[in-house]
Amino acid sequence: GAVDLVRPATLGDGIESAAGREASLEESGRSVAGEGRCGFFIPASGAATRMFQDLIQALERHESDPVVRRFLEEVPRFAFSEALSAELERRGLSLERLRASVDATPILEALLTPGGLDYARLPKALIPFHRDGDGVHTALEEHLEDAAALGISLLHFTVPPEHAARFAAIAGERTAAVARRTGAILKSSFSGQGPEGDCIAATPEGEPFRDAEGRLLFRPGGHGALLANLAECEGDLVFLKNVDNVAASHHKQPTYQWVLRVFGRLAELEGEIARRLERLDDPSDDDAPKEALRFAADVFHHSGRSAERGARERARDLLDRPLRVCGMVPNTGEPGGGPFWVRDRDGEVRPQIIEAAQMIGVQREALSRATHFNPVFMACALRDRRGRRHDLTRFVDHEAVIVTSKSQDGRELLALERPGLWNGSMAEWNTVFLEVPAETFTPVKTVFDLLRPEHQPSSSTSLWW
Repeated sequence: GAVDLVRPATLGDGIESAAGREASLEESGRSVAGEGRCGFFIPASGAATRMFQDLIQALERHESDPVVRRFLEEVPRFAFSEALSAELERRGLSLERLRASVDATPILEALLTPGGLDYARLPKALIPFHRDGDGVHTALEEHLEDAAALGISLLHFTVPPEHAARFAAIAGERTAAVARRTGAILKSSFSGQGPEGDCIAATPEGEPFRDAEGRLLFRPGGHGALLANLAECEGDLVFLKNVDNVAASHHKQPTYQWVLRVFGRLAELEGEIARRLERLDDPSDDDAPKEALRFAADVFHHSGRSAERGARERARDLLDRPLRVCGMVPNTGEPGGGPFWVRDRDGEVRPQIIEAAQMIGVQREALSRATHFNPVFMACALRDRRGRRHDLTRFVDHEAVIVTSKSQDGRELLALERPGLWNGSMAEWNTVFLEVPAETFTPVKTVFDLLRPEHQPSSSTSLWW
């Protein structure tokens, strides 16, 4: 069903500030990282198709539109320009001569098609994003570098099965280079999104969608289908981050500080919860249920209802569940979801991450009043105080499915997606929103985002030609 939005979450009303606590939070984060408790979880299955969409369409039309002309003009600034030049040389062509004559088709064919670099179908994680004095780095390699710099040794990537070997090879090479340079030992693991997470597609009229051969069409169930992958992660404190949200080397420091601060806030909350649960285990501690329920209400906005009867059990149920701290950046007009106060089926009003696709009609007006949005920058506690894995499937809002419009072979269809990994799939987690600065959010949604300062070499690093 449709979500019952009450109002956007704002600073002081659903979103915490770290002001004045930055140093202590950072120290707490560094402490749990040093204990080896932390890992990264990076959904990296997505292809770079959308990133190159404008260029793909231009190649199909064989037109040199303003987007193509801009691309030709800026080619030297992209970290993949060496690979593109080498691929053209293999074909007996010169990138510089083709650029000078504004002959885009051979360049785009070399860049995008299966006979060339095949970037239109390559996972975004394997696209060279950055160039610095140490060479060229893919998005995958940047996450490995970030983990090493933060003292985090465990990384898990969800990958398309057909590219798993390439992921492992690149990760192995970069891991060896990091070990030689810094002594840090990284351990990367990979998993695929299984077909059991697929969802049936429908026609715009709501009937089952059939392909040209009359077969029912099943599509990947969105990032919500990755909940099982997350549950199997090593590490009990796991940082969830989009694969394209990585910055060039000279712009990484804000992210490093805030990853540690978000981990630090998570560790603080985890410790407070453990202490309260221990008190609840003591039947002679008469004040424990009331104080635990007050904590659950003040921090996680749980209702105090049902507190008179079975207060100890209710307090234990409210606190003994997965925990997350989600970074929220001030709204700069980027597309995507954000933090809102939402009324659930039981009448409780609690903060949730809501995607635009979940909103209908007048609810979309709430987006214009939102002050922050969700950059998928969050630390998750996946185990209980005794080190046992939480059963993450118990905390999903199964009604929070998402329906989006897609196309197949030129025909429109409705795609059903499972409750999103960071919204419906985590709806019943204990959640805190923490404001983080926009400097921590450096997404690459189109190829031209790689021209932003946070993805370009610092002024001291020269271009390759």
